[in-house]
Amino acid sequence: MMPGMSFDLQRLPVLLAGASDVARAAGREIMRVYAQDFAVAEKDDRSPLTEADLASQRVITAGLRALAPDIPVLGEESPAEEIAQRRDWPTLWLIDPLDGTREFIKRNGEFAVNIALVHRHEPLLGIIFAPVRNELYTGHRGAPALRVGADGRSQTLRAAHRASARPRVLASRSHRGASIDALLARIGPHELIAAGSSLKFGVLAAGEADLYPRFSPTSEWDTAAGQAILDAAGARLVGLDGRPLRYNARDTLINPSFLCWADDSRDWLALANAT
Repeated sequence: MMPGMSFDLQRLPVLLAGASDVARAAGREIMRVYAQDFAVAEKDDRSPLTEADLASQRVITAGLRALAPDIPVLGEESPAEEIAQRRDWPTLWLIDPLDGTREFIKRNGEFAVNIALVHRHEPLLGIIFAPVRNELYTGHRGAPALRVGADGRSQTLRAAHRASARPRVLASRSHRGASIDALLARIGPHELIAAGSSLKFGVLAAGEADLYPRFSPTSEWDTAAGQAILDAAGARLVGLDGRPLRYNARDTLINPSFLCWADDSRDWLALANAT
């Protein structure tokens, strides 16, 4: 797809169906490795890497290129030359082949496959697949968010537009710090829900939590799919400036801090920005 071209939104249902199949295929590769003893390497940024990450990336890249040859693929394990070219791509697939590698290594089941379609810096489509649960979360522009269970049944998702009296706050299982603890103190009485990986977006989209703050670093492939799903479920994902996160728009692929919520009756941003 050449720069300057618009994107035909009528393609989204077909792309969603095809990319969902790709996510499931990647999940099968992840579970193949999960069932074995596997080695853990360390990347330059000291984050862990396993054969499951690489196998999933291969499956997703091949599957998406077959599905939509005109749309390039950028993922966490993409080579440096592709990452360098990305700013020339108005439309791209943004993928995390194994979101939650630390949870994968711990064997707690809280890891996922993320696939997002981004056009002109906005996520139009998002898929999060949980291989252990065989559970799929999806959403795209102009359609409701869905959760497809292991039994194949679909459930329409709506985020909670009225927060609980004790807000249900999502926190990362592996990445939490003093800033989150300070925010929780400002919120007051609350219920803390610890969860791993992008599955937190699915919990919020399903109305099973009220707030997800994230102040520790994430990359764009960690959040793009979740943002598309939250949009479809009637929630929002914004930076601390109140603006939705944008993708493939900066030299860095590292996100700023962000908040996710659906209930606008409470000023979550003011609580997050208080010092």
